[in-house]
Order: sequence, then C-alpha cells, then structure tokens
Amino acid sequence: MKKLLSTLLITSGLSCSALALESANVNNDEVTADFIEYQLAQNMSLGKAIKSIISHYPQQSRQIVQTALEMYPDKYREIIHSAISAQPTLTEDVVEIALAAGITSCENIVETAIKAEPSYVDFVVNVAAQSEPEELDQIVRVAVVAAPDSADEIVRSVTQAHPNKIVQIITTAMQEVPFVGEYIVDALLATFPGEAEAVVTTAVRESNEQPAQLIKILEAAQAAGLSDDEITRYALEGGATEAQVNKVLVKNE
Repeated sequence: MKKLLSTLLITSGLSCSALALESANVNNDEVTADFIEYQLAQNMSLGKAIKSIISHYPQQSRQIVQTALEMYPDKYREIIHSAISAQPTLTEDVVEIALAAGITSCENIVETAIKAEPSYVDFVVNVAAQSEPEELDQIVRVAVVAAPDSADEIVRSVTQAHPNKIVQIITTAMQEVPFVGEYIVDALLATFPGEAEAVVTTAVRESNEQPAQLIKILEAAQAAGLSDDEITRYALEGGATEAQVNKVLVKNE
C-alpha cells in the first residue's frame, strides 16, 4: 500500500495526494506521512512543505501537524511556526497538539507559537495554561517576555481562567516586565473590581525599586475609581511610603 501511495504522489502531485488524504480506504496517518515526504523530495524545506499543504488543505491541518511532529520532533519550531503562519486560526490546535506530543517543554511551545502569531497570544496562553496548569508561572513569564505590549491582556486572560492565582500571575508578569505595571492594574481593576486590594498591593510591592512606575500604578488605581483611603491603605500595605502616596493624592486634588 505504501509503495502504491508513493507512486501516486510522485506521478500525480498535490491534487491526487489530497484525494488520498481524504480516502476512507487507507490509513490517513500513513498517507499524510507519504504526502510530507513527497513534498520534501521536491527540494522543499520542511517548513515550506507544511505551509503549502495546510494552505491547500486546511481541513487536514490537525492531522498534518501531528504527523509532522511525530516524524520530525527535533524540528518542532519550524513545524509550529509554519503551521500557524499558514493558518493563524489554527494556533490553538497547534499548541494543543504540540503539548500533547510531549516533544519539548511547554515554555518552548508557547514562545514559538507567540512569535509565529503575536495577535493570538491570548489563545496560546489559555490553551497552555489549561493543558499544563502546573506550568502557569513559566507560561506567563515566557508570554509577557515574547509579547510585552500585550502583557496586560495576557495577565487579564490568564487571571480570568485562574482567578485564585491573581497574586501569583501579577508577580510573575511584573518581575519580567515591570514597566507594564500600570497597564496591568488598569486592566485587572476593570475586570476584577472586587480584587482591588490584591491587585494594587501586589503591583506596588513589585514596583518598590522603581519609584516612577510605582507612582504610575497609584495613578492608575485612582483613575479606576478607588478612593483615597483605599489607595493609601493598599499602597502602604504593598510597601509604598506615605510621601509617595501623598504625591499622587495631592497632585490630583
């Protein structure tokens, strides 16, 4: 059967291969492997081959990615990047398949997927956090470093999925990209107003060595509608000085 399929692939090209892929009378995994090998035999790189196949036959995307990772696990970066570049809406599926394959660490998969399609960072971190909840810190860390401009959205998205770990998530994100503290506070206070104490206290604590950022965090809290008493209490609890708090409150009176 394999010899026959290879002959079909070589003599008939992409369109006949697609028919073989969709045939109910053969093993699809075997056909897909032959299909990939045929494309490589035409002097295509693996990445270009994956991108070409998925672009033409998106309905077979999951099977193609899974088979490619089984065949070439050491080239997972090229496979993940090419698959997502060809079909960005496939991002969640690619991450899920790669994690299930166990070919490399969760953080490597997250980093590769985000770099392939930064606009889908929310989907990447959510799938990864659901699949590997024990890797939450690493997922957040890698994600905010790979896409710092989306750090506030990453933190909000992950926190929505893991609300009981809000302090851990803020801490991890701000340790990697402390300059986004004000945006994280703004995003979380809008989504989790009942967690204002945890949000502000944690953000202040992580900004203690950066006075300018600390002030911006307090200003974000004030802009979100927290009272002067709340801001003062949360800020002092987080390690801010009375002078720093008064600088914000007096400035905005």
